[in-house]
Amino acid sequence: MAGGGNFINRVMSYVANELIVNGLANNLRFQIFAVRTSKKIEELSNLAAEKKKVLAEQMKDVSKNFESFKNQ
Repeated sequence: MAGGGNFINRVMSYVANELIVNGLANNLRFQIFAVRTSKKIEELSNLAAEKKKVLAEQMKDVSKNFESFKNQ
């Protein structure tokens, strides 16, 4: 009997998933939200990569300055 309950749960989960996915896929507001969110995440990712690059350069400069100070 437990196996039959599991099968019913899987079928219900599949049907619910299909309804939700199709509902969102055909919803213009959700599509706009998804596109805007994707673009914003891409922009933030690019900004983070640029900041990481700048910080690495600054750390290199600090390291060089520290070494030259230490050698004096």
